[in-house]
Amino acid sequence: MNLVSIPANPVPDSAVTGMLKTPDGVGLRFARWAPPPGRKGTVCLFPGRAEFIEKYFETIRDLRARGFAVAALDWRGQGGSERQLRNPRKGYVRRFADYDVDLTTFMQEVVLPDCPPPVFALAHSMGATVLIRAAHQGHRWFDRMVLLAPLIGLPGLRRSMATRIAVRTMRMLGLGGAYVPGGDASVMQQRPFMDNLLTSDPVRYARNVAVLEADPSLAIGWPTVAWADSAFRMIATLSEPGYPAKIRQPMLVIAAGHDQIVSTIAIDEFAARLRAGSHLIVPGARHEMLMEQDRFRGQVLAAFDAFVPGTAAF
Repeated sequence: MNLVSIPANPVPDSAVTGMLKTPDGVGLRFARWAPPPGRKGTVCLFPGRAEFIEKYFETIRDLRARGFAVAALDWRGQGGSERQLRNPRKGYVRRFADYDVDLTTFMQEVVLPDCPPPVFALAHSMGATVLIRAAHQGHRWFDRMVLLAPLIGLPGLRRSMATRIAVRTMRMLGLGGAYVPGGDASVMQQRPFMDNLLTSDPVRYARNVAVLEADPSLAIGWPTVAWADSAFRMIATLSEPGYPAKIRQPMLVIAAGHDQIVSTIAIDEFAARLRAGSHLIVPGARHEMLMEQDRFRGQVLAAFDAFVPGTAAF
């Protein structure tokens, strides 16, 4: 599947795109870009829930300007990858371990054969959580990881506990493919800018909306009961006291100070228990820090430059 290009968000030059097939038969869209001449190293870019490769074209240019090759993936059930329910707007996964299959397939079939080492990771939200799981399982595909606003917990413990009970009950009743209570096919990334929880930058927000208007098939709506139940189970596992201490992967965890999508407090507590991790909070930033105003986004890129070896001097 080709990448969607619009005047406000053109495809970075020299893209190679394709579809992978996972061992369980799901088609995944990927894209990769070679490094500039004379440079080595690859950054693998992993979006969050409901995101798509096109949303990160600006970041891909930033990474290539720093001398890196880039490889990016659309997780199953979103972006240009294959949907698993008849209704393509439903954000569905049977269990979070299915994303582990996506990651392994991508690394073995795209990154390791075709992308120059050393290999680093830059991941957002749900994508960052998948990488935490991989590190905990002992995979060492990456020299270093930079994880932005990982899904470790949700704001509002009392509210999230009530939702957890509701979705678990609905799944036991066979309603895993239904939207979560109150959810529908509407797309969070297409809400009016004034009501959005993702970014305070109106230009970048409008750019992402324009991409979805150009190709609505990239969008998904609210999560399903099965996705939410799987997410709550994963959050419970990550909340176990000894979980972070078993991770040996060097990682930098960055949280957004004004995040209303995931819990900044949970991220801070998790990162503080990592043996090989550093963490920081970007005050005032909303959830999508790479889509934020330059004053927030610049702090994320500066932290990336300081943590990842081989970046050009910026």
